[in-house]
Amino acid sequence: MNNSPKKKIEALREELNMHNYNYYVLSNPTISDYDFDLKLKELSSLENQYPEYFDPNSPSQRVGSDINKTFKQVTHKYPMLSLGNTYSREEVEDFYERVQKGLNSDFEIVCELKYDGVSISLTYIKGELIQAVTRGDGIQGDDVTANVRTIRSIPLKLHGNDFPDEFEIRGEILMPWSVFDQLNKERADQEEQLFANPRNACSGTLKQQDPKIVASRKLDSFLYYMLGENLPTDGHYENLLKAQEWGFKISKATKKCKSLNDVFDFINHWDIERKNLPVATDGIVLKVNSLTQQRNLGFTSKFPRWAIAYKFQAEKALTRLLSVSYQVGRTGAVTPVANLEPVKLSGTTVKRASLYNEDYINQLDLHINDWVSVEKGGEIIPKITEVDLSKRDLFGEKVQFIKICPECGTLLTKGNGEAIYYCPNDTECPPQIKGRMEHFITRRAMNIVCGPETIEQLYEKGYIRNVADLYTLKNRRDELISQLERWGEKSTDNLLNSIENSKSVPYERVLFALGIRYVGETVAKKLASAFHKIDFLINANVDSLMQVDEIGDKIAQSVVKYFSEEKNIVIIEELKKQGLQFELSEDIISKQTDKLKGLTIVISGTFEKHSRDEYKAIIEQNGGKNSGSISSKTSYILAGDNMGPSKLEKAQKLGISIINENDFLELIK
Repeated sequence: MNNSPKKKIEALREELNMHNYNYYVLSNPTISDYDFDLKLKELSSLENQYPEYFDPNSPSQRVGSDINKTFKQVTHKYPMLSLGNTYSREEVEDFYERVQKGLNSDFEIVCELKYDGVSISLTYIKGELIQAVTRGDGIQGDDVTANVRTIRSIPLKLHGNDFPDEFEIRGEILMPWSVFDQLNKERADQEEQLFANPRNACSGTLKQQDPKIVASRKLDSFLYYMLGENLPTDGHYENLLKAQEWGFKISKATKKCKSLNDVFDFINHWDIERKNLPVATDGIVLKVNSLTQQRNLGFTSKFPRWAIAYKFQAEKALTRLLSVSYQVGRTGAVTPVANLEPVKLSGTTVKRASLYNEDYINQLDLHINDWVSVEKGGEIIPKITEVDLSKRDLFGEKVQFIKICPECGTLLTKGNGEAIYYCPNDTECPPQIKGRMEHFITRRAMNIVCGPETIEQLYEKGYIRNVADLYTLKNRRDELISQLERWGEKSTDNLLNSIENSKSVPYERVLFALGIRYVGETVAKKLASAFHKIDFLINANVDSLMQVDEIGDKIAQSVVKYFSEEKNIVIIEELKKQGLQFELSEDIISKQTDKLKGLTIVISGTFEKHSRDEYKAIIEQNGGKNSGSISSKTSYILAGDNMGPSKLEKAQKLGISIINENDFLELIK
């Protein structure tokens, strides 16, 4: 008798999971909504009666719980990289030819629709959903498992028994147009701010603290990539077919192509048909089908070489230019923004568009009240592309770029050969001060749990005037709680704890966080590797900086200028006192060698022991320089299988040594 309730619960769960799959994935319900609800109520009643049989993957949990929670950060087992974007058929052809040259063998391309939603990574162990994590910054994301459990097209338990013990599957969480329209209608009725587009609405929904709200929003999904150690096949497309058998919702538009003509046929078809889909799309993704070939092609620092996104041509709309305003960024760069008569474009209302710089404004010959064509570059950032001169208002004033900073009144400057104006008053200009602090706290920099609104509030109240002031806030905890709007103990402690935790952020990220002009993440890593302590970097001159790989005169001058200013040194000294990391760890330093110092190495072909990207990292770690092309300055060519014939011919012509991976590994042993 004791097993009877358990068996009944398990049977109901299995039956309801199948009905969910039939309804939400196959679109082929085999039971009425009324009968489904009766069975779901029966299951919920039994689970309440026998709480010892609770299962987070039960169909009853689809409605979400009342538990309010904050999202914890989870590091991705496999980084979630973005895709390189293309906007023309020629670029698609270039990608195809690059793959052809890189592999030097037959290959297939899988074409998929690029859905405009929120990227998600789902982990399954023994057929059950264990964790759902957003893309975040690609390295780590938010754990939104409780919310994702409410999405009925995502299986909580898989069908069959031939799936790997553990694997990851990635895809897109979406809000259908019909749900989006209804949601905005409800918000309008309640006089709440409307969502701009389905993607924003979906992202906001997935970050709700109450899973019940998420459940009510009727989000959908499409899954498009599987990762793991023991996948069913070497084919990406074939793995998707298996995933479909296990209960995942896979787009029926996915197609395997054997030629470039097949790819273009797919693009031509969906460029028109996409407008009839129930969800938003913004392009097509092309992927090499073979996982082995994907590994051989490897990655650049940002994108996989075996995949690319083709963006549909942007929609255009005609509207009127009302005015031009100017924004000052953290580096002092002044950016003009067009304020437009609101117009619908790609499902969103556009009121503003970028004008880039003075040259762009002059090129368009813009006048106030001009009728202008607006489009979205890649359907994301609105921009003005042309002026309809036939509609020009004769009394419209010509747009002239400002000469005085709109924030602090300082005369703007522009360097020789540069298109951008800057406000040089970086110590007193509020947007620059706040912008540097906003950059400092970002995930890729110091990862402090704080948004621009909080920085604005802290600045306006006089609590912070530079980044070092953030580390003194711990002494004013009670004051913050009492003086700042909508701040309580929990939110204050979250901020203070994340500020304290940021003291363990490694040196190269601290260097990036300082916001030195032209010093991005990659340059910061190069500088940290070459100058192990901040003191060495502070005392470096232009010549010594230019000895570092990828550091040119422009970056070197900027770094020297930054450290020549006393106020920056004062802030760094204060940050040192607070315990921030301003030197490389001994572990990283111990792994660096100069075995390849002065050597320039070109990598060609495919390898067995390491990927091309791993070999590039090894070369840099040992003091060498990577190059993508062969020249008289090339020291070696690290050659794997299928080395390109043109590279081989050029190497032989120049008399450059060719070594295999065994020789190379022996060289650095």
